[in-house]
Amino acid sequence: MTRPFLDTSILLGGLIDFGPPSAAPLKVLDILAQTSGTRSLTAWHCCLELFSVATRLPEEFRLSPSMARELVESEIFARMEVLSLDSNHEKELLLKAESNRISGGRIYDFHIGQIALLHQATVFVTENKKHFQHLQQSGLPVCSAAEFLNTQ
Repeated sequence: MTRPFLDTSILLGGLIDFGPPSAAPLKVLDILAQTSGTRSLTAWHCCLELFSVATRLPEEFRLSPSMARELVESEIFARMEVLSLDSNHEKELLLKAESNRISGGRIYDFHIGQIALLHQATVFVTENKKHFQHLQQSGLPVCSAAEFLNTQ
């Protein structure tokens, strides 16, 4: 069974149509919604990032907090497995971050990546591949939305 993990960049571009940059993320979400035996994964942190970004976008794209909450509930909670780390894995995360020399804001992407690894995602889909290179070293393929579509 395929267990694709969707990063915030895929959720945002796939749920809010920004024109051409959203084409591949929109298609990814459509295909995954129609594919039986596939339960997409994401992190609670990605839901929070989506809410944060969606409510502060330029006016023509911006969602109200109510609309953003409804979007997360209807499109993410209802269709995806939303994951996080338990307290034991949170402590382990800090040790891994230290040993990998993670600093500054990179900790957030490292956190999301560790959730994907812990929950045995089979592929990590993001429009920010550079931020998740550490996953490739752990054996988890990282691809863009367009690259993911080429494998379907």
